[in-house]
Amino acid sequence: QVQLVESGGGLVQAGGSLRLSCVASGRTDSMYTMGWFRQAPGKEREFVAAIRWSGGYTYYSDSVKGRFTISRDNAKNTVYLQMNSLKPEDTAVYYCAAAVLRRGVLFRHEYDYWGQGTQVTVAS
Repeated sequence: QVQLVESGGGLVQAGGSLRLSCVASGRTDSMYTMGWFRQAPGKEREFVAAIRWSGGYTYYSDSVKGRFTISRDNAKNTVYLQMNSLKPEDTAVYYCAAAVLRRGVLFRHEYDYWGQGTQVTVAS
């Protein structure tokens, strides 16, 4: 089992920045990929970014590419999402996810564990 706890959400003005953190505990040695998804009210949960735990290879959705950066600190079992140039349409609950097998990264079913989510609100 892997437990994930997100933090760092909040209210920010458009154009501002936030950094989300996700701390993993438990069987962290089994993690292969960690990702961030988001879900806005009335919408499906969508992929934001992912990182391979050992090699550090990163993936981004087109909507955040160039504005968001995913990174990890293996020693702290923590993955970060640096969000810059935030827009009102980035408003959502952001979820951290972990996969223990090598799969794709874009879809919810490719992840095994989820955090509780952290709210990000971008005011116009």
